[in-house]
Amino acid sequence: MDNAIEPQELALDELRSLRNQLQHDDDALSYVRRLVQARLDLVLAERQHRISGLERSDVAEDLRAILGEHLVASGSGLPRPPRPTDDASDHPLAIELDGLYSRLGGNHMSELNDQELDALSAALEAFEHERSHERHELFNRLDALSAELVRRYRDGEASVDGLLDEE
Repeated sequence: MDNAIEPQELALDELRSLRNQLQHDDDALSYVRRLVQARLDLVLAERQHRISGLERSDVAEDLRAILGEHLVASGSGLPRPPRPTDDASDHPLAIELDGLYSRLGGNHMSELNDQELDALSAALEAFEHERSHERHELFNRLDALSAELVRRYRDGEASVDGLLDEE
């Protein structure tokens, strides 16, 4: 959505369509943020292995626990809302994250030296910060669209019967 677009200037169907598109974008951003947070947890697990000096545990165990935390639940720890979502694994941001992670050695983290591990962590944190900022801006736009929809229903400019037509 172009930030210059004023919600009150949109036709009702355009307003609903744009809001639905932004909700879809939020689902993808949320998915990518959970992925990057899981990868940061993997970096943390690697650091903990190094600090402990103990034999390396099975990475699959770490991965199972970490992915269970981040991919099943939202950031609040609660299940995602019961809204159908598409698979976002092929979203451009997910692909960008995969490339970043691979390029910086995340796929072979145990082989990285401490400086390389720090660089991977810093890049992932920067990536997550950018996505968080994008998501904040997206929420602001969604809020503006939702407020305009509520205003139209409240003021009688839109029929409540039209709500049944929404996806």
